[in-house]
Amino acid sequence: MLAYIVWDVKPQIADLGFIELRWYSMLFLLGFIIGYYILNNMFKKEGIPAELLEKLTFYVVISTIIGARLGHCLFYEPEVYLRHPLRMILPFEGTPGEDFRFTGYQGLASHGGAIGLLIGLWLFARKYKRPYLWILDRIAIVTALAGTLIRLGNLFNSEIVGKPTTLPWGIKFVRLNPGVPVDQIVPLHPSQVYEAICYLIFFAVLMIIYYRKFPKFRDGFFIGLFFILVFTARFLIEFLKEEQVAFESSMPLNMGQLLSIPFIIAGIVLVYLKTRTKTDVVTS
Repeated sequence: MLAYIVWDVKPQIADLGFIELRWYSMLFLLGFIIGYYILNNMFKKEGIPAELLEKLTFYVVISTIIGARLGHCLFYEPEVYLRHPLRMILPFEGTPGEDFRFTGYQGLASHGGAIGLLIGLWLFARKYKRPYLWILDRIAIVTALAGTLIRLGNLFNSEIVGKPTTLPWGIKFVRLNPGVPVDQIVPLHPSQVYEAICYLIFFAVLMIIYYRKFPKFRDGFFIGLFFILVFTARFLIEFLKEEQVAFESSMPLNMGQLLSIPFIIAGIVLVYLKTRTKTDVVTS
């Protein structure tokens, strides 16, 4: 049995001086790419024009990034970003020719990304005359897989770590303890890995239901089930995480848990309303 795992992986794939290529960014982008191909197969299966998918992809990418960025800034560090609002949207800092540095968007919140995506898809549905729940159902499936990749990106960044543990798969995050000998570093729960595994399982479950049972469910079932699975897992795993910001230490539930509750409730309502199959609706 392992006593612990030592994690000392660099978050950068390459440092080009003026810009860094990071594992997190690559995995984040990979989620969009894989999601596009999965949705493409779904659209072909349902006879939906490919042109609509290209427009949908634009809305998904923009709304997710904006929502995730603003969510982090406003939910977790409002006192910093409200004093310096331009830091919310600028992926760099410093003065060109002096101390200019490309930083990217260091700080993205999944709850903010979910809210941004919901708004972006609503705008898409209005513009292109597609049922809102129909769109959400398909996006929900690929979002579960994207969540897996994002949490692996968090692992490469040595961030969103768990609380101390004596379990054999506990991880010693060397980069969080610069200069400290490995034998003095406390193993932590790999909460990023817990979430990544959960989201991958949920993706598989949603895909299986889609391809085997899809014609029988009303629009809204998949997004409802997605909300229940993903945000319940997030709520529970939060008990094993360290607080991301100081003010959470005085709260009975942390910010991630509080933000998860409305999604869980919405999911339960949707699944309850949409579990009746299309056949039941016609014959009742």
